[in-house]
Amino acid sequence: MPLTTRSALQLAALWLASICCLSPARAATIDVDGVMRSYTAQLPARKPAPLVVVLHGKTQRGADMIARTAWPQVAKREGFAVVFPDGLNRAWADARTEAGRAGRGPPAGTDDVAFIAKLVEKFVADGAADAKRIYVTGISNGGAMTMTLVCTRADLFAAGASVIMNLTDELAAACHPSRPLPMLIMNGTADPLIPYEGGRGASYFAAHGFWSTEKTVAFWRKLNGCGPGDADATEIPDRAPNDQSTVTRITSRCPEGHDVLLYRINDGGHRMPGVAPDARFPKVATGLLGPQNADIDGAETIWAFFSRFR
Repeated sequence: MPLTTRSALQLAALWLASICCLSPARAATIDVDGVMRSYTAQLPARKPAPLVVVLHGKTQRGADMIARTAWPQVAKREGFAVVFPDGLNRAWADARTEAGRAGRGPPAGTDDVAFIAKLVEKFVADGAADAKRIYVTGISNGGAMTMTLVCTRADLFAAGASVIMNLTDELAAACHPSRPLPMLIMNGTADPLIPYEGGRGASYFAAHGFWSTEKTVAFWRKLNGCGPGDADATEIPDRAPNDQSTVTRITSRCPEGHDVLLYRINDGGHRMPGVAPDARFPKVATGLLGPQNADIDGAETIWAFFSRFR
């Protein structure tokens, strides 16, 4: 059924109520090769628990992912741990060169692979995280960092999920995972920064050299030993017709446990799907980044995928 104004308000009220009832997430730091790196963690009472590492986009911090996504609420309900690391200069040092990324990047020599690996190892050593159920996801620059981690430290993770990001030649060339990992891709077809069809986006802030989503998905399918082409495409019910977008779920022909799944956000922008606004000024964000889909919630959808894999 369409998402009515009343039901949307009810969902928003529940979301806000859940924020007030969460156990407070704790900010902390960790030394990585002499550099103090910051992060915020929300841990359940029952341990060891699955752990999801959530990586913000460029110009953001971990606090933005806490406030603008449903990850804290999903983690509390499902009983898993979630950590929100902070990139230096509000950016991640993924496998692309500085010339391939628009905007200011992290300081030269930043090793974010070492940072995330040390975080994971800390939570496992502390008994907070189940070493067999560690997952990583991120949006935009955080999506590129997610791909970099899957490519370089597949031994740490059970699955990955990249939102609003495609591969580049550099990312693909640096990708040599030690084993296949289940991978979820969630991209919008009207993204002005990371074009669905590849190349350079329409935004002034867009970088160049992106692969298409089709080529990106084909790359992960090949790595995971999947067959070519789509296995099935399912149209998700258009629960929020006013959001100007719809969702198609596209599966792959993969060996068991090597799944590659695409959520195509039809007419969706450079946004994380969800009922709650993903930006402080939603109308401004829509003008700059395109529509935010509300038919699915990004965190809910990604956790449903992650929870299947060990």
